[in-house]
Amino acid sequence: MENWIETKVRYEKTLENGMHKMVNEPYLVNAISFSEAEARITEEITPYMQGDFSVSAVKRTNISEIFFNEDTSADKYYKIKAAFIFINERTFAEKRSNTNFLVKAKNLVDALNRFQAGMKGTMADYEIVSVSETAIMDVYTYKPKE
Repeated sequence: MENWIETKVRYEKTLENGMHKMVNEPYLVNAISFSEAEARITEEITPYMQGDFSVSAVKRTNISEIFFNEDTSADKYYKIKAAFIFINERTFAEKRSNTNFLVKAKNLVDALNRFQAGMKGTMADYEIVSVSETAIMDVYTYKPKE
């Protein structure tokens, strides 16, 4: 199971009207520790930043799996909460276990379609509890150094 850590990068952004504003943007990093997540986001984001920036927050997430999308028009990340339904064989009681997924998609409908396509082979019964757009700017997966 992958360990996803959310980092927030604080920097001065130039707005469309030419004004400058300090912003915090969240990024997701696949890392083992907070230290590694901070080092990796710094390494990944440095080529794209023109001024000073800092990592303002680092926290664990409860994302179980991410469904990526190679389509360049898919530029948003949606969090989908799904409840897996299990039945206790002794009592026949229904138990639900919530799991969070992240889907890169163009819009909400595309996110639902991509999620359902990704879950096509699963044997467990599930039901979608919620779908919401996140503020996550990008996701950086682990790439071993060559």
